[in-house]
Amino acid sequence: PAYVIYTSGSTGQPKGVVVSHAGIVNRLVWMQAEYGLAPEDGVLQKTPVSFDVSVWEIFWPLLEGARLVLARPGGHTDPVYLAGLICSAGITTVHFVPAMLDAFISSGGPGACGSLRRVICSGEVLPGRLAERFAERSGAGLHNLYGPTETSVDSTAWACTGGSGAPPIGRPIANTRVFVLDGWLQPVPAGVAGELY
Repeated sequence: PAYVIYTSGSTGQPKGVVVSHAGIVNRLVWMQAEYGLAPEDGVLQKTPVSFDVSVWEIFWPLLEGARLVLARPGGHTDPVYLAGLICSAGITTVHFVPAMLDAFISSGGPGACGSLRRVICSGEVLPGRLAERFAERSGAGLHNLYGPTETSVDSTAWACTGGSGAPPIGRPIANTRVFVLDGWLQPVPAGVAGELY
């Protein structure tokens, strides 16, 4: 085990999840291969440490020799403060849940923060119109990630490139597979509704 973190997941009942070193290291190695964090990059750590996203916010820049910038306590709820910090610290990489990305866009953040290169979204459905609004206001890449805590933060990823409709949850990250199964845990044909595993 690397750490234990609590989540309500899809059940709504809090439970402790044990995440292995192999799982979180795989996630961090995949992230580096996918996004190529460099020493000149700055990652904003703003997610409270009781949430799994904080794990990659902290450890990814430290593993790659990039700058780790800590937001003030409670700063993750203030889009104006975040925009100012992103600009003043030259942040290139940040995570937003879609609701906070919407507030960040409405505050004028993306247009003012020319240092941003990549914005990672997860934790909620990313609406298509929100992705389009972001693309209209920023040249940064927008990436939609999905996964339960049990799979070491995320299991799928999609680079948003514009267009209409909600971005999909994407394809599996490295060393991960996803299946759509029926009630008997059998794979369903393409286009048939089922449960994601």
